[in-house]
Parts: sequence; structure tokens; C-alpha cells
Amino acid sequence: MSGRILIVEDEEKLAALLSDYLRQGGFEPQTLGDGAAAVELIRSERPDLVLLDLMLPAKDGMEICREVRAFSAVPIIMITARIEEIDRLLGLEIGADDYICKPFSPREVVARVRAVLRRAAPGNGAMGGLDLDPSRYRAVLHGRLLDLTAVEFQLLAYLAAHPGRIFSRSQLMDHIYPDDRIVSDRTIDSHIKKLRKKIAAVAPDEELIRSVYSVGYKFEAD
Repeated sequence: MSGRILIVEDEEKLAALLSDYLRQGGFEPQTLGDGAAAVELIRSERPDLVLLDLMLPAKDGMEICREVRAFSAVPIIMITARIEEIDRLLGLEIGADDYICKPFSPREVVARVRAVLRRAAPGNGAMGGLDLDPSRYRAVLHGRLLDLTAVEFQLLAYLAAHPGRIFSRSQLMDHIYPDDRIVSDRTIDSHIKKLRKKIAAVAPDEELIRSVYSVGYKFEAD
């Protein structure tokens, strides 16, 4: 497995250590020590995964994660020395894929990177026979084309990139409407309903997008 990994970490020695281990593991690491430049770098460079320190100068990891989730589903692993449960839950709530507490073994980080990339990889077993092409907004399920709108494709791609993770309606709205337009929770419900109908037309026995009562939605391959 390979991939481009952005390490956003202000401790130079730790960033260099992680970079060395990731390079030995077959990855292409890039390091950045300042949170202020992180969002635009992620937007322009489009890494395959981001290792994101929570405590950064200029802009912290929580804020960076929120901003990135408005336009990208890139896998994010947060790194922190703050081990309080509230921090862990908050980090995952805003869209982090995993959470590693200092001190840690660099080998553990490499293993976590591999695991998260496997879960996020299009066409893997967790995708339930779903093949997505973001460049053309094209979705194929079990070899059959799904005729999706741009918004429906974005919803499906975002959920499928994080199988098993529950997203609230507000999180989904923030992703598909990054321009802060005013929409209601029912808008997401309506898009999900139409998306499910199109999936059911191709695979009537599968429920890829599942409701979690009073919380939101998740992608779960049968």
C-alpha cells in the first residue's frame, strides 16, 4: 500500500520521525509545522491521508478538521497529548477518522494509516460492490450505473468513504453545502430518500445507507 501522507505537526523531531517511518512503509510523506497553511495545502495538494496534531500554532487541529470537512472527505487521523474523553469524542464528531494519543509508537501510527486507508479505498470490500468516480460524478453498483445528481453523488461518496461512521444531518449539510446557505434537516432527508430509491432500483435487497434513530445516517455494506 502506498499514498501521499500530509503530517501537520509543529514538533519538528516528531514530524521527522513519523516521516521516516512512513517513507520506510512505502508512503510519500510531506510535513507542515504551521496550522495556518494546512487547509489550503490540503485543498491544493489533495493528500491521501492527513496526520493532524491537535495543538498547533495559529490554527488548531479541531478548526482545521472542521474546515477541511466542508470540502473534502480525505481521511484524517488526529494526534494529541490531550487524552480526556471529551476531546476524543469531539475530534471524532467533527469528522476525524481515528485518534492517536501521545506518547505512541511510530509503527502504530503506520499501522493506523494503513487501516484507515484500507477502509477509505474505493472498490474495497467495505464498499459493497460500489465503484465511485469523483472526476465524473459517476457511481456504479454491482456493474450497473446509478443515475445520481451531483448532491446525491456527494452524499453517497462521503458516507461510503467512512463505512460504519454515523454522520448527523448537520455534518452532511456542511459537506454538501459549504457556502453556508440556509437549508433544513428535511433537505438531507429528501436527498437520502431519493438516493435510497435509486440504489433499491439496482439492488433491492441491500440497504447501504442506514438511518440511526435521532442521530443521522451511515453507510454499511451488507
